[in-house]
Amino acid sequence: MKRTPLQRKTPLTSNGPRRKRCPECRVMFTPSRSSQAVCGEIECAIAYGKSEKGQASAKKALADVGRRDIEARKEALKTRADHAKEAQTVMNRYVRLRDAHLGCISCDKPATWGGQWHCSHFRSVGAAAHLRFNLWNMNKSCSQCNAHLSGNIMVYRPRLVEKIGAEKVAWLERNQDLVRHEIPYLKRLKSVFTKKAKRLEKRYEGFGSCAAM
Repeated sequence: MKRTPLQRKTPLTSNGPRRKRCPECRVMFTPSRSSQAVCGEIECAIAYGKSEKGQASAKKALADVGRRDIEARKEALKTRADHAKEAQTVMNRYVRLRDAHLGCISCDKPATWGGQWHCSHFRSVGAAAHLRFNLWNMNKSCSQCNAHLSGNIMVYRPRLVEKIGAEKVAWLERNQDLVRHEIPYLKRLKSVFTKKAKRLEKRYEGFGSCAAM
């Protein structure tokens, strides 16, 4: 007689919540939510609520809810200018990481220079706000050229031509598009370039100054 092979009726692993042991009655139970600490018995819930561990857990839950509420309120109060500033900060860091192996775009300082590096706009944000997030327009610069020499454009331009080509530089110079960066776009920029910067940071791990950009 041919036997039917034994088959497990329940899977070895499950995507559902893991079973827990109730700290009060010691019975195993399957929580209906991740934060459920005791079984469904009212007596256990009351006893756990009176315990130090239960009170600490409740305080933590309230604190978490409070923090999320505060963060949500702060996010709702942000203006378009606030979102633009956050996106700019993230993109500036990405550009410094992207150009970590390069020296200053506007002078002869090498990548090994020990001072502070900036992200310098070829056409400034004040003069061409529509190009403030254009990566051709954003390049690594030393703090001296960017902050004290207004980008040191006389040197910046020929070196930018060497870097991206004369056609792209000419496009930047003549571009007068009217662009309004709306909040959803700014949020997307921040999210995308935060991830890109993190990937570059991982790539540069172990390379000292590059990782510290």
